[in-house]
Amino acid sequence: MQPFIPPELTPDTEPFWRGCAQGRLLITRCTVCGLYLHPPRPACRRCRSMDVAPVEVSGRGAVHTYTLAHHAFIPGMEVPYVIAIVELDEQPGLRMMTNIVDCDPDVVKIGLKVEVVFHDTGQGNALPRFRPVTS
Repeated sequence: MQPFIPPELTPDTEPFWRGCAQGRLLITRCTVCGLYLHPPRPACRRCRSMDVAPVEVSGRGAVHTYTLAHHAFIPGMEVPYVIAIVELDEQPGLRMMTNIVDCDPDVVKIGLKVEVVFHDTGQGNALPRFRPVTS
């Protein structure tokens, strides 16, 4: 198992991390104008409404950009690993930083279709990572 530094839970981020622990990708969405907001925030950046709530998304998207890391930033990390920004299918520009897993790093390319997979940390948390779409 890869080393893990647990996230700091705040009122804005707690639903996201609790959803991950349950195997659900929850993204904050404005209930007034429908804009998805990630990272989570207490107000909509488009209409300024404070009426935002986490909703489950499909967990599918495409690699927007990526890099291959060859340095273990936490002792015990396996290298190399792929750090990526994935654009989720629900909305253009809805992006999240993550890792691409379950494939050879040489397979990763911009535009690669991916799906979320949750990696249990063994500490009551799970990390949303993405793998190439298998079906």
